[in-house]
Amino acid sequence: MKHLTPPELKEIALDIEVELRQLARLREEIEKVDQLIAASPELADILYENQGLKLHNFYTGCERIFRIVASELNGALPAGYDWHKRLLERMAWTHEGRPPLISSQTARSLEKYLAFRHGIRNIYGYELEIERIAQLVAQQAMVWQQFEAEVRTFIAWLRETADQLE
Repeated sequence: MKHLTPPELKEIALDIEVELRQLARLREEIEKVDQLIAASPELADILYENQGLKLHNFYTGCERIFRIVASELNGALPAGYDWHKRLLERMAWTHEGRPPLISSQTARSLEKYLAFRHGIRNIYGYELEIERIAQLVAQQAMVWQQFEAEVRTFIAWLRETADQLE
């Protein structure tokens, strides 16, 4: 882990918390659209396309946190054609004194959202598989809860480390 000052560690914790707040808001929006789908099945196609974008944004928000950790604590982002996958994997590892950001179980769960994000970037909205989106939406609440809890534990570690260094 890079040598950082207590104020730098606290700033990293704050940056991660900002992303968590954005992801929490996104979770609320996913629930609202899910309720709309249940209430208006005739609009399901359009609303599932909306959910697809929200699932894309969910993984992108998680990856923003990974990028903060990798660049600020690990020293750099991975390079190469598969850097997104390698970045996700590294977040479940201990790295030069820092604990894992997330568990290997959470990393495995997030792999589905990474793959979905890659796919959604390369097709038209009307080509989305509604069943796949519905399945990912159904799992997202649990994945989000686990992710948030683990990241909050990591934030606590950052703050404790900063306090010990002061």
